[in-house]
Amino acid sequence: MTEAAPPPGSPWADAVLAAALMAVDPVGTGGVSLRASHGPVRTRWLALLRGLLPEGAPWRKMPLNIADGRLLGGLDLAATLAAGRPVTERGLLAEAEGGAVLLAMAERAPAGLAGRLAAALDATPLALIALDEGAADDERTPASLLERLAFHVQLDWVGAREPEGEAPGVETIGAARARLPGVQAGDAVLAALCGTAAALGVASVRGPLLALRVACAAAALAGRDEVTEDDAALACRLVLAPRATVLPVAEPPPDAQEGSPPPPDPQTDQPPDQQPDPPPPDADPGDAPQAEPSQPESSKPDDPAGQGALEDILLDAARAAIPAGLLAQLQSGAVRGPARSPAGVSGAAQAGRRGRPAGIRPGDPRGPERLNLIETLRAAAPWQRLRGGGPRLQIRRDDFRVTRTVQRAETTTIFVVDASGSSAFNRLAEAKGAVELLLADCYVRRDRVAVVAFRGKAAELLLPPTRSLVRAKRSLAGLPGGGGTPLAAGIDAGFLLADAVRRRGGTPNLVLMTDGRGNVAQDGRGGRERAQADAMQAARQVRLARVAALLVDTSPRPGPAGQRLAVEMAARYVPLPYANAAMLSEVVAMAARSGRPQAT
Repeated sequence: MTEAAPPPGSPWADAVLAAALMAVDPVGTGGVSLRASHGPVRTRWLALLRGLLPEGAPWRKMPLNIADGRLLGGLDLAATLAAGRPVTERGLLAEAEGGAVLLAMAERAPAGLAGRLAAALDATPLALIALDEGAADDERTPASLLERLAFHVQLDWVGAREPEGEAPGVETIGAARARLPGVQAGDAVLAALCGTAAALGVASVRGPLLALRVACAAAALAGRDEVTEDDAALACRLVLAPRATVLPVAEPPPDAQEGSPPPPDPQTDQPPDQQPDPPPPDADPGDAPQAEPSQPESSKPDDPAGQGALEDILLDAARAAIPAGLLAQLQSGAVRGPARSPAGVSGAAQAGRRGRPAGIRPGDPRGPERLNLIETLRAAAPWQRLRGGGPRLQIRRDDFRVTRTVQRAETTTIFVVDASGSSAFNRLAEAKGAVELLLADCYVRRDRVAVVAFRGKAAELLLPPTRSLVRAKRSLAGLPGGGGTPLAAGIDAGFLLADAVRRRGGTPNLVLMTDGRGNVAQDGRGGRERAQADAMQAARQVRLARVAALLVDTSPRPGPAGQRLAVEMAARYVPLPYANAAMLSEVVAMAARSGRPQAT
């Protein structure tokens, strides 16, 4: 008898089960994304996994700032200069073949390192353990790596004193590893896994493939030679559920479906659209077509071997594994895929002489990037014998290597507030609260806030970009309301400020709070038709400049005016007739995390 894996039911039990399945097939599963802060829980899980891996399997730790030569292998500069001939060294990935590599602080991995690791996972027999220590929801391991890792384990909510639970022994894992090549999966399981992935919004084909490998590993761990429904359901719960981007909706009963056929005729006991046509007058009554007997649901050709029932079982297993908070986000459409690089957290990446090193490349040291002397010598060393320079080192233009650096641009959120009309005081109160809530996070988010107000015939800069909460309150306190709505002037003023922020190297986000109904044209004259045309022209300018924008419709009854303006600006449209400060701040933060907003 083989020892069974710990039963699911708690986060730690699922983490132990993921470690056991990864140990059965470390290369096939690709590895694991372990989201947990440094502490005893993560240390205990890593020790458990290392003890279950094959004996003697390499176990290498990779720092985030590893050089390409150490990662991929290359020329050993010291040995080359000492020997007078090219001497190569093995890279860390080559040393880890057949084992595992631990990537520290995977949530901060640059795109270049993530791409090289993704290529190595596709071509090299090794597993990657991405240690994700991100504190915020938008700090995630790069999507190119998450796509190739079967397991996404969360240990943040596991207490340090939680019982460990029993894991399969080393002998059980070894027997399952030997049985794995003979495990088979039927066509119904393959089709159900693919259908479940499609229902959960898993666009990549790697999702169902990894789920299949995990299902085979689960069958081998249980001592079976064929994948069963329980194995497939476990794979959906551990592999497909964390990748879900949409919430599958159960189909309504047949009697509730729209457009259902009319009830059958009581005389023929068949629906009208399925009754046989009456025979012609001169035909023999015996030649009338006979009704074919109905087939049972399980034997229909479009549902071979009960594939639909199996897919429903796998969907239920995946639904049970999705956290309750994520279900609410999926139902509201807030989660639409892997998190992209958030502009509202630390700004967009920019290259220059200052910032964090981001790789080495050939280049001219007279440019904006600095010369890397060590890499330049490394590139010139193999050619010295051919260049015939004798004891003097010959360095040519092609040998120059420069260091690429990346720094984060500062983010500025610009509020453009409609201060006209009798209800302006309520909107200004919302703007004040939202600005204060955003300024409270400025020290963490490293962004600034500015406020532009428009009323009467013009717009004015009420608050220049600042992090000072006291200055923001003082500037907002004395703003009067009332008068006309110079919507075009307000949009132009916000765009000019956004353009100035971008010219200084920052990242602007534009938040327009208005009902979208302007009645003062660009030149200060009245006229609703001309004012709307000027506002649309100003909105097109924002869209062509690709400034991230969010339009908050503050009208008591949101209408098409605000929606048309949002479409023209390529801005996300949020109707909030009774918005409060906390809700508005949450919407702005969500729009910043999701990248460039789109009109909806």
